Amino acid sequence: MMSPKQISDDRGSSHFRHTPFQIIHVTGNFFRIWSVYSMYRYLNQTGAPVVLFLFCCLLPSSFIFLILQKPWKGRALSNQQIVPSLINGVITALYFVLWGKGLKSCGPLRAILSEYSGAVLGVLSGVLYGRRGHVWKKVGGLVAMLVALFFLSQGWATSSLSPFYILLRNSDTKEEELVTEQALGLMGMMIPVVAGILSALRRVIARRVSLKNQQKKRLHAITITSATCFLFPLAMWDLVTGSSSGKAVELPFSAWAFLATIVFGIILIFYVDNIAEERLHMVFSSPRHLMVAGACIIVMEIAYEMDFSLPGFIVCCLVLGFGIYEATSLERSKKDSSIKSEDGPNGILGNDFDTSPVLPI
Repeated sequence: MMSPKQISDDRGSSHFRHTPFQIIHVTGNFFRIWSVYSMYRYLNQTGAPVVLFLFCCLLPSSFIFLILQKPWKGRALSNQQIVPSLINGVITALYFVLWGKGLKSCGPLRAILSEYSGAVLGVLSGVLYGRRGHVWKKVGGLVAMLVALFFLSQGWATSSLSPFYILLRNSDTKEEELVTEQALGLMGMMIPVVAGILSALRRVIARRVSLKNQQKKRLHAITITSATCFLFPLAMWDLVTGSSSGKAVELPFSAWAFLATIVFGIILIFYVDNIAEERLHMVFSSPRHLMVAGACIIVMEIAYEMDFSLPGFIVCCLVLGFGIYEATSLERSKKDSSIKSEDGPNGILGNDFDTSPVLPI
């Protein structure tokens, strides 16, 4: 039996070993969020069609994934893996379309935070598979997430609508803008919220289909290729409808907007999230992931001089993080007891994926 000092030393060494992976995770998410803000500015300044832009980014990304992963080589993939991956491509294509539309209409801050709405799948899995004692906690987490989304829809994270700033502002110069922004409401947030749920669904399908990490990467290449194929007719429809309406459909080239979306927003973030899951046991819809994204959003909002309220944003993130924590909580008592029973260095980390039937999002 190991002494408490040896256990603490093992935990300290494990945290030290994870430091490079944590740096990779923070850096990768920072560049991904940077690419989102670049994409938002490009779409707003040029008026380019969202679907056409995303298709032009997914097309080279699919080729890069196929070249890197070579799904046709190695151990043959079964039909039980390929068919769900192709179906997952349809879900991925719908996710990109809805998320792009939501980004253009709601802004990057709301679009990014709405992605965490996929944690509602944790509520659903808890209701279906969890113990009854945990159901009310998950329902409470769902209510907290809805409250956070309501705050975001009302503009709490913007300086023009945040109650923290409205109380201090006495001028009427922003009156018209205030009415316009308030018209967004919860219905205006539904597009990025549905996109967040689809994003969580595609992650769950990918995790359930692939048994090993290498298989997951190969199947992801098939999924992105499938999404590109399904997005092709939608992009062509944008071209046809734009031409028939008499408006010239243009897609101005911006090297940074395209490269950032391809490299950081699609390719790099997949490997970064994969490292976070395998090495740090951190899934996307988790409070820790939200904390990293929130810090990156603050930097980008200030750098891009957006309409931003730091106090309102912190309130929204705290409420959303609490909701995610409760909605995706596993049976922590069982997990803690299993960790304590395994005092070896391999047992300290635990396993966030196998201690409960609740779906990791």
